[in-house]
Amino acid sequence: MRLNDCHNFHDFRTLARKRLPGPIFNYIDGGADDEVTLRRNSESFERCDLVPSVLRGVSSVDTSVTVMGQTLAVPFYCSPTALQRLFHHQGERAVAAAAARYGTMFGVSSLGTVSLEELRKAHSGPQVYQFYFHKDRGLNRAMMARAKEAGVNVMMLTVDSITGGNRERDLRTGFSIPFRLNLAGITQFAIKPQWALNYLTHEKFSLPQLDSHVDMGGGVMSISRYFTEMLDPSMTWDDVAEMVRLWSGQFCLKGIMSVADARRAVEIGCTGIILSNHGGRQLDGSRAAFDQLAEIVDAVGDKIDVIMDGGIQRGTHVLKALSLGAKAVGVGRYYLYPLAAAGQPGVERALGQLKTEVERGMKLMGVTTLDQLSRENLRFR
Repeated sequence: MRLNDCHNFHDFRTLARKRLPGPIFNYIDGGADDEVTLRRNSESFERCDLVPSVLRGVSSVDTSVTVMGQTLAVPFYCSPTALQRLFHHQGERAVAAAAARYGTMFGVSSLGTVSLEELRKAHSGPQVYQFYFHKDRGLNRAMMARAKEAGVNVMMLTVDSITGGNRERDLRTGFSIPFRLNLAGITQFAIKPQWALNYLTHEKFSLPQLDSHVDMGGGVMSISRYFTEMLDPSMTWDDVAEMVRLWSGQFCLKGIMSVADARRAVEIGCTGIILSNHGGRQLDGSRAAFDQLAEIVDAVGDKIDVIMDGGIQRGTHVLKALSLGAKAVGVGRYYLYPLAAAGQPGVERALGQLKTEVERGMKLMGVTTLDQLSRENLRFR
């Protein structure tokens, strides 16, 4: 299978599986506990049907949206995800370049493998910085100041990860940073020598957002220990309100799932919320973001930008979310599989296909702009 043979999400996943060592593929692919929520995220869209209109004059369509003060040429963006240079040596550089080509936003994670400053200098499009709340409050303030100085457009605080999810696939292989693999994991790397060659012949793996604060590269801290030991489970709404005031710009919370929490986000001055269960990687049994979308939009959609992520695999999924009231959607695994499979050309192919699907879906739905979508277009089974 080659990149040109990839026509959808599942094709990219298959190609990534062929090219990645098992422990790394399973890190991307897996969820928490029994992976019920991971499966539910995509299945939630299948319970919703589109009702198209015809004869509406759709020779040209406009796919642009405005979200958290940023104008995007397409209604989806590349959510910040960790460890990207582990999946392919180009990592965030490939994702940022592909996002720029399609005029959309991309995110840099606290656990990113390219510095937010380098990416900000290379691309002028909207950039979001995703970070976690640490026990060291000085570290939190330093990270925000650094993002402000770099010119980051949107600050995104992840609020559903005060402790790490139970990702049993990783436990079985011994996946961690740095590698502390068991025999089964080592064997998986041995049978994928091309990945090892790429990893060893390119710049040394690092976490530039954290390297000066946390010993994760050459020391003993794994990803799970980072979540368990560095992050602050005592974080409260008062702590976040202080950060929103300090940032004094576009600030969103990622991981909101209840109406009450959405209302609190409005009260403390956030400009956006992202409905998310962390791709099914944290609380297994959590509801799908798409299933929570309508009630949260009804409660706060006129006061704050409501976004969702989780399970997006098709352009029709994007249109369903926007019909329910989301301003945009985030994608994660949707671009990570093509990144792992083929680097920048893979991400560009995936984003291009999603754009084409959105455009085709708009024409078949009988709309020329995305704000023409509404719940009139939907029926739930």
